[in-house]
Amino acid sequence: MGRTSQDKELEQYRRLMEPPEEFSEGFSWKTIVGAIFLGMLIMPGSMYLALVVGPEGNMANAARWVTIILFAEIARRSFQELKMQEVYIFYFMAGLAMMAPFQGLLWRQYFVRSDYAIALGVAQEVPSWWAPSAEAIKQTGHTFFARIWVAPILLVAVGLLVSRLDQYGLGYVLYRIASDVEELPFPMAPVAASGITALTQSKDEKQPWRWRCFSIGGVLGLVFGAVYIGIPSVTGAILAKPLQLIPIPWVDLTPALSRFLPATPLNLSFNLVWFFTGMVLPFWAVIGGVLGVVFTMGFNPVLRSWGILSHWNEQMDVIDTIYQNKVDFYLSFELGLTLAVAAISLGRALRPVIRARLARGRSTATELTRAQLGEREPSALRRLLVNNPKRGDFSIFIALGIYAFSNAFWIGLSAWLIEEFPWKFFVFYAAVLTPLISYTTAKLEGMIGQALRIPYIKEATFILSGYQGVKIWFAPVPIPDYGVATVNFRVLELTGTKVMGQVKTQLVTIPIVVIASIVFSQLLWGMADIPSAAYPYAQKMWDLNAKTMCLTFSSTMEGGSLFMEAMRLKYVLYGLGGGVGAYLVLSSFGLPTLLVFGVVRGLGQGTPSNVTLELAGALIGRFYFRRRFGDMWMKYTPVLLAGFTCGMGLVGMVAVAFTIVTKMISPLIF
Repeated sequence: MGRTSQDKELEQYRRLMEPPEEFSEGFSWKTIVGAIFLGMLIMPGSMYLALVVGPEGNMANAARWVTIILFAEIARRSFQELKMQEVYIFYFMAGLAMMAPFQGLLWRQYFVRSDYAIALGVAQEVPSWWAPSAEAIKQTGHTFFARIWVAPILLVAVGLLVSRLDQYGLGYVLYRIASDVEELPFPMAPVAASGITALTQSKDEKQPWRWRCFSIGGVLGLVFGAVYIGIPSVTGAILAKPLQLIPIPWVDLTPALSRFLPATPLNLSFNLVWFFTGMVLPFWAVIGGVLGVVFTMGFNPVLRSWGILSHWNEQMDVIDTIYQNKVDFYLSFELGLTLAVAAISLGRALRPVIRARLARGRSTATELTRAQLGEREPSALRRLLVNNPKRGDFSIFIALGIYAFSNAFWIGLSAWLIEEFPWKFFVFYAAVLTPLISYTTAKLEGMIGQALRIPYIKEATFILSGYQGVKIWFAPVPIPDYGVATVNFRVLELTGTKVMGQVKTQLVTIPIVVIASIVFSQLLWGMADIPSAAYPYAQKMWDLNAKTMCLTFSSTMEGGSLFMEAMRLKYVLYGLGGGVGAYLVLSSFGLPTLLVFGVVRGLGQGTPSNVTLELAGALIGRFYFRRRFGDMWMKYTPVLLAGFTCGMGLVGMVAVAFTIVTKMISPLIF
């Protein structure tokens, strides 16, 4: 009874959506027009928003919904209706555009010029095929159209092509195993699929709420986006410093409250995306995360009084506080917490398997005959090997060949780029460890909707390989977890879209994405230095990201390693014991599973920045809207959030267009 009570909310997610009766590719001439629209209009807005307000809070999804709503309106005025499969293709295509692969070059130009990276000796060791040196960038100026950027651009382009091909490798095999053979429910896939298909039923008289919810969210997003993004963008284009009526990305309260909460990073975000996200997320997961953050806020002053957080001082802002606390304690403690989550998740995944094995062992010969065994085992094998033509399956042997090719390509390329590259170690990793970890993740995604996040996999792999130096951190070696890709294939099935439609979409979209990404990266860099006041999120967060990366890179540098000094085994064990202990205590009281996971994951060095609005959204949604609308509220919220991000995305596109035009004509005026 307790188990049923704990997973009641999760069970509701399993029943949100079923696969349709008919499947189609969803690829048509509209896809080609959509790809051009995405590359020329949506991508610059998405890139601009990522630099201004950050990629978090589902802001990246704005580009998807802008595309869908626009083409849905065009189709409606042409007396046509977008099919569910066509909506998914637009959604998937917008996701490809949001990758903006060459936007990563903006980060690279900053990293090699970062004061911290230079002081630590990391920037000087960055290979030229990843990014040019700081001196070379200074000579050429703010441009990617120079000889020094040819090698990094080629490497990114080739990597994009191979990585997209790799999506149909081991991840597809694991999906066929988890979905067809083991018939796992994938409880979180309907959440994504329901938002994708929201606009396909806008004319359905039985479900008029979808369009209404999307419209309400869109209007709210337009109004908030005009104040939050529009005003700073317009004023920043014509004034020396942008005017921010609402602070972006947050208000830093750490120095002001340092006397009351020493060594505690405190900030508040006013981005309403987090409010609507709190309505969408499972309620008890939000509550658990808040409890974990509150506990951490009270725990940091205690650690300070014990002399553990010894490098903190009252003048530090939230970024410096987070970094110094990470070096003193949380790098190790968060590793222990993540190991605890991995152990708990693995235990939850293996529990039903063990029970099934024990139950099978107790079966008598009369209950399970040899004939029955002969019928069961081959049927599972047939489900794996025989393709479903209705769904558009392809052979798993082709998928295994893709996986072998992609890993051989990455390992061979890394061995060619880096001298003394430990390729034998990575062959073992690709052949043994990657399939094992990926299958465990696929099992968890299919059963409980949570991935197995084993921490510091990449870091541990590089350290254990025995390589000395910084270059290995920039090597394009394959260390992915293919288990998470199984959810994407389940969403593909729930929307009735064939795999070949997705493949054709990539063939059309990727060339446009490659060209548009490099062009608009150049435009954004040319408008203002990145980071700078024109890009508030990058200005505040990129320094912390650079410091964290350098801390990690020091683990393979010769001489003293700041990373190894910060990694303390006893703090790792504290995190592991604390996480598992919190799970056992909370579970013993029969509390919801998602609350338990939320608390364990929130026990790290969290800040109240986002959880404050998430909590407000969760409480209002749970105790007001859900009482008013019943269980239908769970279906309303993804559509409402989609509309809100669409509205903000429209404002972002207008803002970046205005900024680009203003910067281009200002030399002509002055």
